[in-house]
Amino acid sequence: MKISGKIFTTIFFFAIISLSNKLTVEDIDIHQIWLECKLEEEISFEIFNTAITGYQHINYLNKKDIISIIDFSKPSTEKRFYVIDLENKRLIYKCFVAHGKNSGDNYAKSFSNQPGSLKSSLGFFITAETYYGDHGYSLRIEGLEKGINDNARIRELVIHGAKYVSEAFINKNGRLGRSWGCLALPVENSKEIIDKISGGSCLFIYGNDYTYKENSAFLKKN
Repeated sequence: MKISGKIFTTIFFFAIISLSNKLTVEDIDIHQIWLECKLEEEISFEIFNTAITGYQHINYLNKKDIISIIDFSKPSTEKRFYVIDLENKRLIYKCFVAHGKNSGDNYAKSFSNQPGSLKSSLGFFITAETYYGDHGYSLRIEGLEKGINDNARIRELVIHGAKYVSEAFINKNGRLGRSWGCLALPVENSKEIIDKISGGSCLFIYGNDYTYKENSAFLKKN
């Protein structure tokens, strides 16, 4: 029996996957999205895969077409806040973001869910309402993971603009300024980003914390 080239390629492709046992069909779809969004030089596939895996288990998103990812494995001197348009497969924002002062100096190495810790929290969040506060136009976020980030609103962790998030501050101090746990963005584009992601989109914050994946209910569901 003669097998067409297309069918043979398909059979060979899935045979390789079965033998390697490293990728599932779901992983392959996520990998395709990662490639189409041209994120190879921006976000590692491992982090993107983790973000989308959890995102797929959040059933109450009002804005499913976008996801925001923060990569706290990178230093504050690198742009590590990303907003991705999943519908049109493109990266729409990339900017600096500050971490909590007690999470670390240039790198965020320690994370907490405790009020008063002045540390950043990891995991999955959903964006909520905007308001004007001490830092101007700001966005509240709801932590979705019990014991990991569910105190976000009690801790008043929000997204806002800050003057200490800039290249000028980095050039003078060797790092960004730090917050009390909030996600501080550059003042010049914070409002535009907040308006884009507010009102029920997914936010995922990644950090080098080996215990997070073990304790995340969103990732255990996978």
